[in-house]
Amino acid sequence: MATVFETRLIGNIGKDAHVKTMERGIVAINFPVAHNKNWKDKKTGQMRTKTTWVNCTIWKREGSNMRIIDFLTRGTLVEILGTPFAKTIQVEDGTSRTEIRLNVSKTNILRPANRDDQDATNFFDHEEEEDQYQTSIDDFSVDSDDFE
Repeated sequence: MATVFETRLIGNIGKDAHVKTMERGIVAINFPVAHNKNWKDKKTGQMRTKTTWVNCTIWKREGSNMRIIDFLTRGTLVEILGTPFAKTIQVEDGTSRTEIRLNVSKTNILRPANRDDQDATNFFDHEEEEDQYQTSIDDFSVDSDDFE
């Protein structure tokens, strides 16, 4: 029986996406997404916010459609679907920390960071290209070094 482990995340991009080219012709588009949880503190009555950062990666082959990079900019509200995993990283001071990461299978731009941007307007007006929003890592193997 097949199983599904997929997460839906809606949040704002924390910094512009950057591209890293791996061996074997694989390109990783990396960007952090912030999810804010707001609640009212019962003791103080004040509103509180907890931000959880998720490092997202879109996997592409070299030469494939990379137009999505233009829209993965700081402040953009996105909906991300993908497979989550945790990775422990050694920090410079010798301690380790665990990050939440997401291998992205689908990306939707909900609100561009700069709504006056002509490219952002055109993004919503054109016909969807098959490779533009959906990516997959099923077609090639990925090892743990690719996530660094």
